Amino acid sequence: MLLGDDHDWRGPAVVFDVELLWQVRLQATMDPESIFWAVFVFMWLVYLWETYLSYRQRELYRTVIKIPQNLAGVMDQETFEKARLYNLDKSNFGFYVGIWGEIEHSLILIYGGIPFLWNVAGDMMQNYGYDSSYQIIQSVLFLTLAVVFSTITSMPFTVYSTFVIEERHGFNKQTPGFFAKDQVKKFFVSLAIGMPITALLIYIIQMGGDYFFIYVWVFLLVVSLLMITIYADYIAPLFDKFTPLPEGDLRSKIEELAKSSKRSSHSNAYFYGFFKNKRIVLFDTLLEDYSPLNADGEKKEGETDPAPAEKAPTDSDDKPSDDKPKGHKKQGCNNEEILAVLSHELGHWKLGHIVKNLVISQVLYSAFGFDSRPTIIGLIIIFQYVFSPYNEVLSFCVTMLSRMFEFQADAFAKQLRHAAPLKTALIKLNKDNLGFPVNDWLFSTWHFSHPPLLERLKALDKSE
Repeated sequence: MLLGDDHDWRGPAVVFDVELLWQVRLQATMDPESIFWAVFVFMWLVYLWETYLSYRQRELYRTVIKIPQNLAGVMDQETFEKARLYNLDKSNFGFYVGIWGEIEHSLILIYGGIPFLWNVAGDMMQNYGYDSSYQIIQSVLFLTLAVVFSTITSMPFTVYSTFVIEERHGFNKQTPGFFAKDQVKKFFVSLAIGMPITALLIYIIQMGGDYFFIYVWVFLLVVSLLMITIYADYIAPLFDKFTPLPEGDLRSKIEELAKSSKRSSHSNAYFYGFFKNKRIVLFDTLLEDYSPLNADGEKKEGETDPAPAEKAPTDSDDKPSDDKPKGHKKQGCNNEEILAVLSHELGHWKLGHIVKNLVISQVLYSAFGFDSRPTIIGLIIIFQYVFSPYNEVLSFCVTMLSRMFEFQADAFAKQLRHAAPLKTALIKLNKDNLGFPVNDWLFSTWHFSHPPLLERLKALDKSE
């Protein structure tokens, strides 16, 4: 009986001590300051990792000054040197942009820039008779102020990149006037699209109850599908001039190649649309001779009006031809090479890459200086900071998946008997964009969503 009493007495005491210990540990773990500094340190670790990767690649730009033997058939020494200097300039500039951005971001977090901007939005709202219960209005004002701030702080770097680096290497075609107009349009278009989406998203979260995440997922899916459908018809024309592709051999072959299509994400051509609203878009810089597409677009006498199935965007406010930089002459692609590029894009659609990417993409307040719990700030904190470790891993997995999709699309083009022209098209596009063909394996693995040129050429060379 005594043993029984001793056992009964000691048991609860031990349990109590364990519970107390766990409470202390949990309290220490959930301390807002600890959370903040854990996120802060991880943010800098990611920056240092990215900087290390960039350093590895920059060393190749700096030291590999002779074209390697295995690239002799891909690029000449003159183009290789131009590509080396261009990418070295961009990498050096990127280092300074990166360190400034990280310091700026750190100061915003340490000195409470996010809650300060939220309070400024609240003060602005109250000046018009709205109190803090109108969280959606305050959120829209907050995002507007955030966009204004980021636009102002990033503008000097954007100007330098455009009018110094890109100009030096023969890529800039913009006048200061066109650049200013383009930036203003981007600012207001981003607000016009972002504000209603943000307002509806916050409303759905507030009204969705325990299953709000299901409604949010459906809403974002609908928005994504809508943007895919309307982008090239209503948004892209605000920035580029689109003209129907003239009748001729290329148009006929494209119509034979693509009887149906959807949008993909390549920078030289893309498919978009659903059902009967389908389009193929070719960038004029893809074409070997695209001077007719830079004309006024007025229909000449006797010329038939082509169907709007293919369009080619051009800058509607480019410099006059004598003002264009002459440092780098682009080659463009012939008709067979263009068809090969489109076969690659068609492969993305046929293999379901667009839908797969769409599905993948769908799939803590006090620590950051907030007494209340505004929904928009919660989303920012969770997805930008708390989920940052998961985001890094997910981003790497998406990059690997994208590389696999590119190989599959190349293989699809090969099945359509376009392997040879696709190879020459890839080489020309690499030259036109001054892509440096020597890549550090770790930098390439972490950053390149498209496989390096030599890997794609090697894969296309393999037998069926």
